[in-house]
Amino acid sequence: MRPRTAELGLLVMASLITVSAYGLTSLGRAASLPANIVPFLGIVLGLLLGGHLVVRQLAPLADGLLLPLAALLNGLGYVVIARLDPDLAASQSAWTFIGLCGFAVTLIAVKDVRRLESYRYSLALLGVVLLLLPLLPGLGVNINGARIWLRVGPFSIQPGEFAKVVLAAFLAGYLVDKRELLMLSNRRVGPLHLPDFKYFGPLLLAWGVALVVIVAERDLGSSLLFFALFVVMLYLSTGRTAYVLTGLTMFGGGAYLAFRNFSHVQRRVDIWLHPFDDPKNAGFQIVEASFALADGGITGTGLGLGTPGKIPYAPTDMIFAAIGEETGLLGASAVLITFILFAATGFRVASQSTDDFEKLLAAGLTALLSFQAFVIVGGILRVLPLTGVTLPFVSYGGSSLIANYVILALLVRISDRSRRAVAS
Repeated sequence: MRPRTAELGLLVMASLITVSAYGLTSLGRAASLPANIVPFLGIVLGLLLGGHLVVRQLAPLADGLLLPLAALLNGLGYVVIARLDPDLAASQSAWTFIGLCGFAVTLIAVKDVRRLESYRYSLALLGVVLLLLPLLPGLGVNINGARIWLRVGPFSIQPGEFAKVVLAAFLAGYLVDKRELLMLSNRRVGPLHLPDFKYFGPLLLAWGVALVVIVAERDLGSSLLFFALFVVMLYLSTGRTAYVLTGLTMFGGGAYLAFRNFSHVQRRVDIWLHPFDDPKNAGFQIVEASFALADGGITGTGLGLGTPGKIPYAPTDMIFAAIGEETGLLGASAVLITFILFAATGFRVASQSTDDFEKLLAAGLTALLSFQAFVIVGGILRVLPLTGVTLPFVSYGGSSLIANYVILALLVRISDRSRRAVAS
C-alpha cells in the first residue's frame, strides 16, 4: 500500500476515534449528544485532511504513520481538555490550527534539512538565547513558581520549547563534524578510555546551562530534557558509553548540589518522596493524581463519568492521570503504546536515512519527544519527581504543540528525502 493511501486511512480512523471519544464524554456528562458533534467531526476531518494534503503535495514518499499517530494523540488530548475546561479547549483548537500551519510552513521552508548543518553555530547561539530569554527583566514572567514564560501582549509563550528543536539541529551538525575526534581514545581515566578533554566542551556547556535553568528559572523539566538530549545524541553519534557515564555523573553531581543549596529543588524532591505527609497542600496534586489512577482501575470509570477536575492543573501537568481515571489501565496503556509506535517510527526514519546529519537529527528529535513523554508520565506515576513538562501532542499548551508539529514536519521531510534517495 502506498504511504499516502495508508496515511489517509489511518487519519480517518484517528478522526473517528476522536469524535467517538468526544461523543461518549458528552453522553457521560449530559446523557445526550452535543449539538456540535457534526461540526466537530467536520473540523477534525478538515484539519487532518489539510495536513494530509500538505504531506501529499510536499513530501509524498514520507512515512505514512507519523501524522496519524500525532493526530490521534492530539485528538484524544483535545477531548480530555474539552471535558475539563471548555475555554481551554477553544484555545487548544486554535493552537492545533496554528501548529498544523507551522507543520506546513516547515515543510515549505525546509526543503533540504541538510542545509541546517551549515548554520550549526548560529543555531547554538539562538538555542541558548531562547532558553535563557525568560530571565530578562520585563519579558520573562513567573507562573506557578517557574520563570519559563514570555509575556507578549495577551499571550504567554515558552521559548524553551523551540530552543530544544534548535539545539537538536546544532548538536546534529556539531557531532557529525567532530565525530572522529570524539571517538578517539588517547586518554585513560580509571577504566575509561577518553578523547582529549577539550572535546567535552559541548557537554560541559550543556551541564552549565542545565544548572542555570534549574537555579534561575526553577524549571527542572527543561533542564533534564536539555541535558538528556546532549548525552543521548553524543552516544548516538559515537557509540561511546563513556559519554553516557560521564554525563550521568555530571548531572547527578549538579542535581545533588542544587538539592543541597536550593529550597525549591528540595521541596520538589520531598513532595515526590513523601506526598502523603502533606496531602492537602504541597502533596495535593500528586495525591489526587494517585487517587484518580486508582479509581480508574483496569477499564476506567468511563468517559465523562470520573472526577478528573479535582486534580490541580489537569489539562497541562496531569492530563495522563485524567486519561487513566476515565479510561483505566487499558486506555492509559493505549496512549503509551501510541507513543512507543511514534518513537519506533521516528527511529525507523533515522535508520533509513542515508545522510549522517539527517540520521542523527531524526534520532535526536525522536529521543527528545520520547524522553519528554517518559519524564511526565514517570512524574505522575512517582517514578521520577514531577517536573511539569507537557505530554507531547496531548497536554494543553500552544508553545509545546507548535514545537511538536515542527518536529513532526522535520521527521516527515527526512523520511521523504531518504525514500527518494533509495528510489533514485
